[in-house]
Amino acid sequence: MRKENLLIELGTEELPPKALKTLAQAFADNMSQALQDADLKYTNVKWFASPRRLAVAVEQLAEKQPDKNVEKRGPASSAAFDADGNPTKAAQGWARSNGIEVAQAQRLKTDKGEWLMHVASVTGETIQVLLSDMIESSLKKLPIPKAMRWGSKRTQFIRPVHTFTVLYGDELIAANVLDLPSARTIQGHRFHGEKTFELDHADNYLESLNKHFVIADYAARQASIKQQLQQKAAEENAVVELEQDLLDEVTALVEWPVALVANFEDEFLQVPKEALIYTMKGDQKYFPMLNANGGLKSRFLFISNIQSKDPIQVISGNEKVIRPRLADARFFFETDKKRTLESRLESLESVLFQKQLGTLADKSRRISHLASKIAQRIDANAEHAARAGLLSKTDLMTEMVMEFPDVQGIMGMHYATHDGEDIEVANALNEQYMPRFAGDALPQSGVSCAVALADKLDTLVGIFGIGQLPKGDKDPFALRRAAIGVLRITVEKNLALDLVDMVSDAYQLLADKLNQNDVCDQVIDFVLGRFRTWYQEQGVDIDVIQAVLARRPTSPADFAARINGVTRFKSLSSAKALAAANKRVANILDKNQVSNDYMVNPSLLVEPQEQQLAKEIEQISKDVQPLLSKGDYVAVLEGLSTLGDSIDAFFDGVMVMAEDNAIKQNRLALLLKLRELFLQCADISLLRHD
Repeated sequence: MRKENLLIELGTEELPPKALKTLAQAFADNMSQALQDADLKYTNVKWFASPRRLAVAVEQLAEKQPDKNVEKRGPASSAAFDADGNPTKAAQGWARSNGIEVAQAQRLKTDKGEWLMHVASVTGETIQVLLSDMIESSLKKLPIPKAMRWGSKRTQFIRPVHTFTVLYGDELIAANVLDLPSARTIQGHRFHGEKTFELDHADNYLESLNKHFVIADYAARQASIKQQLQQKAAEENAVVELEQDLLDEVTALVEWPVALVANFEDEFLQVPKEALIYTMKGDQKYFPMLNANGGLKSRFLFISNIQSKDPIQVISGNEKVIRPRLADARFFFETDKKRTLESRLESLESVLFQKQLGTLADKSRRISHLASKIAQRIDANAEHAARAGLLSKTDLMTEMVMEFPDVQGIMGMHYATHDGEDIEVANALNEQYMPRFAGDALPQSGVSCAVALADKLDTLVGIFGIGQLPKGDKDPFALRRAAIGVLRITVEKNLALDLVDMVSDAYQLLADKLNQNDVCDQVIDFVLGRFRTWYQEQGVDIDVIQAVLARRPTSPADFAARINGVTRFKSLSSAKALAAANKRVANILDKNQVSNDYMVNPSLLVEPQEQQLAKEIEQISKDVQPLLSKGDYVAVLEGLSTLGDSIDAFFDGVMVMAEDNAIKQNRLALLLKLRELFLQCADISLLRHD
């Protein structure tokens, strides 16, 4: 069977840069699935994308589907013939639809009866017949939020489409999508070379485009951009900031990338670098350069979409564009410095945080009180924490942050420093938002940790308290991110904080505004529930997580210590037997009532095995207490693992359900004491050893 490489390309107007990669990947995925559903064999599917094209290449695609034998079951024999053995109308109609006589039908016999059957030979369709519908269907499934029409056509797509090509080797496949018949015409670069050209063979797609100043391979184009930027930065004795989102966007904006260096006046460097970097990246898609000390240089990099004979003109044009934006940032900065952050507190009274929860001023006061309490618990400066909490939202009222929202917190830090606030207070204004995303840095000082926790807990308790919980993928107040932030700060900073205390404190500050019951328990369970996702992403076994969750330890740092202990315990050779024994003990205790106040009576321990187990439990209970007080669950569980032989001997030689009720109750009490020893760490009975 013939096999060739297939190329499908749509030539368009400039596609949305932030959506380009997603669109191209979805197109390839949709085509791959369509080919599989049609049973068309191939070896690989690749996607290509540039601002003015979406393309899919299918390697070694079979020209047609394989021929198949298809079994077509007819009516049951009992319904296919009348009492005289003549075919019924049902049998005749079925046979006619299959192009045969009833007498030609085979019989399908099963344990449930007999049916007429015809084995039809179905010839596979060719790609020449199938591709047009497959491409049309794949395009309709693309994640296009808002399609558009163009010209007088009624077809819709994310951008106007001007060319459509389907080549199978050197053969042009006749197809029609979006009211465009397929042709060999390919768009070249908008400004370089020929406007369009004819493609002779699917295999020559990338090479031909390259000759027409288009690098269609997205990954290759991005690699070229990175290499050029790094080379230019090295020539400037600098480091270029290569943020992936910006790289992706610039890759989607150009077809023939050329890196150039431009500069701006040194006087702009008086503005905090974060604001300058934000406007360079966000507004102009430029790449800032930093010196060896991390300071911003007055020279920057940008990617041009043309290879100019006079690059000085291109550079000059970009310098003219950036200066007004930098001038705006400087103006905002100088204007903002004329007022202190404290003077902006009153303006927070006019800005709602949430209708039922009050203004940003209300939230700032709550953060201040809560941060002070948290700081006291972790031996941080409570006065600084309260001050930082009070000022935490004031920079939102500055000109700079109103114009460049992404620099909130950062500008608060700079303005606080200018106002003469303590360095801990200033840093906390920036670090209150940490961690901003997965893998982000954490607040450094105790004061910063206190303010960051207070802000997140106030939001969690407040939003839960008015019943606006996250639903599905909708989480408008980013409560999941806030919960993960609380966990990361307390765990990775090893802070001796309990969710019960912090949530209760936050609730007291909000109680008069809330309308939901059991708010504290809901918030604690929600935060603890984030542990499951967090630890699963780290590769921790789900049964280990469940074993700890079953005990509901509300100190995140303590929770993490238990996870480490149970993970270590599960790797021990004795763990499997001990987990099984714990499960057996749990089942026995579930079926038999025994008071927690019942003390084991040594005089009722009649069997040597129970005497030995009681002796070891008594000794190990004393040994693990100092370890438990330190939260050293690894050592605790390793110590408890030594009970394995005695537990096995107990179950082998002792009848728990003795006829003498006093002895039975004493043995149940011994098992309860054993179970409680393990439960001080986790519910070991939930561990699996598949």
